[in-house]
Amino acid sequence: MAALVDRYGRVHTDLRVSLTDKCNLRCTYCMPPEGLDWLPSPELLTDDEMERLVALAVRELGIRSVRLTGGEPLLRRGLVDLVGRFAALRPRPQLSLTTNGLGLVRNASALADAGLDRINVSLDTLRRTTFAELTRRDRLDDVLAGLAAAQAAGLNPVKVNTVLMRGLNDDEALDLLHYCLDHDLSLRFIEQMPLDAQHGWDRQLMLTADEILERLGAEHTLVAQPGRGSAPAETFLVDGGPAVVGVIASVTRPFCAACDRVRLTADGQLRNCLFAREESDLRGALRSGATDAEIVARWQAALAGKRAGHGIDDPSFLQPDRPMSAIGG
Repeated sequence: MAALVDRYGRVHTDLRVSLTDKCNLRCTYCMPPEGLDWLPSPELLTDDEMERLVALAVRELGIRSVRLTGGEPLLRRGLVDLVGRFAALRPRPQLSLTTNGLGLVRNASALADAGLDRINVSLDTLRRTTFAELTRRDRLDDVLAGLAAAQAAGLNPVKVNTVLMRGLNDDEALDLLHYCLDHDLSLRFIEQMPLDAQHGWDRQLMLTADEILERLGAEHTLVAQPGRGSAPAETFLVDGGPAVVGVIASVTRPFCAACDRVRLTADGQLRNCLFAREESDLRGALRSGATDAEIVARWQAALAGKRAGHGIDDPSFLQPDRPMSAIGG
């Protein structure tokens, strides 16, 4: 088996696969109120094309973990069948999914039965009015019900992803932690990143990791856990454990030196970094009759050119042309 190794010696074993760019929320830090122009259906990878690419990555390139993202992946038709196809691959990858949670009540049990191992649900607030302001939809109850459905389906530990923004929900850090502790959920705070469609990201509105930890530390003793490896989250024991809370500080504490992630967009473009401005077209190769060996070579070439870091603090930094909803998380 070959490996996806870049020029800095980083070995990539974690594949993020975007299933769609569509979403049924309109989060202010992601897209405008009217939404975006979704990708035309013919440009999206078919299930067969997606299975072939993921199978090559797992069988030939050493990918061990596959995370399904979007947009909102639960909007992808045939999702349960696709999860089953990925679970049948050998060697079997670990399968996870990141979702806004709106469709979990209907789908959690079927996804678990198909082979999904883990799930992450985005939840930025526990206040109905703030949820409606942030997402432009009144769907908080559906997300909370989705979390419960995921737990009932056995997708444990269910992880919660939270973005705190100054003046909007930054006063909810402790409330969110207490909710997750009370409901046996694993909480991870994520620094807001410059990946919005409007290119309106303002660093001054981002709550930093230090600020998040300071607010949590006002009521709890947090002890950093060693052995983070390539995981994006720094984790902390809460009051001696066993509960932990995570912080993903992509902006102020970048972890690029240990990055092991590569991304495949819903339209078949390979991205070697979340903030990359270049892509490698695998869909075109598939549809022009490329052999497995030729596609594998494209994967390897794309990763060989990966940069040392995302460069957010570099004066020349430019946001990717695609927003997060089109890249996949």
